[in-house]
Amino acid sequence: MDPQSRDAVESFAQLALKLYDADGVIDTAGTVADFAVEAVGCSFSGIALAAHDGPFEIGAATAPVVETLYQVQADSGEGPVLSALAERSAVVDHDSVSKSEWPRFRKEAAELGIGSDLHLPITYQERAIGVLSLYYTEPDAYGDDDETAAAILAQHAGVAVATAVHDQTITQTVESRRLIGQAAGILMERFGIDSDRAFAILQHCSQDTNTKLRAVAQDLIDTRNLPGTRPHPPQSVAVSNYSRPPRKS
Repeated sequence: MDPQSRDAVESFAQLALKLYDADGVIDTAGTVADFAVEAVGCSFSGIALAAHDGPFEIGAATAPVVETLYQVQADSGEGPVLSALAERSAVVDHDSVSKSEWPRFRKEAAELGIGSDLHLPITYQERAIGVLSLYYTEPDAYGDDDETAAAILAQHAGVAVATAVHDQTITQTVESRRLIGQAAGILMERFGIDSDRAFAILQHCSQDTNTKLRAVAQDLIDTRNLPGTRPHPPQSVAVSNYSRPPRKS
């Protein structure tokens, strides 16, 4: 193995360790973006994450210029990031100024001094979950080797981000169950009821107030009152209002 290849292997090994230690999706995305600047040699880097309720979310940006270019694309509904997400293929742009497509993005990129850019889809199980963006201040600033390294980095990012999302979802689920259990315990102690009835009260309150069950539980823990009730209601009021079986959906 030649020295350059050995250095690349060691760099990606170090990245793997950093990703293992990353805490959550945003920290994971930031780790990948920072690594891109160091390993690929781009001027700026960022990660856009696919979103359910919008074009995408900014997961990481190594400089304000990246945030600006992401926001321009989100506002205009067009640009290389959206193209990479939709088509699940790399957008290679060796000269950011000369092309005519995505005029708002081109104009902003030129004003911000971007000469070339590269956008690679971050995929997991054949689904695009984000885009790794690399920006350079000079045109034709990257070659085939850089594209290859960036593609490998995007593959690493796909596994890392998907794992972080999964772990974060599990953590949120466990935390929600803990809160609901704690809130049910408060009702059981206050009204002398069993766990099934306490949970039914929480569910009914959630439906009556159009509030997520976790939020109802958190409110009860924080205030010692169910949403929509008077402070410290007598047992007869609380139980009569919230002891009915939850409505069927």
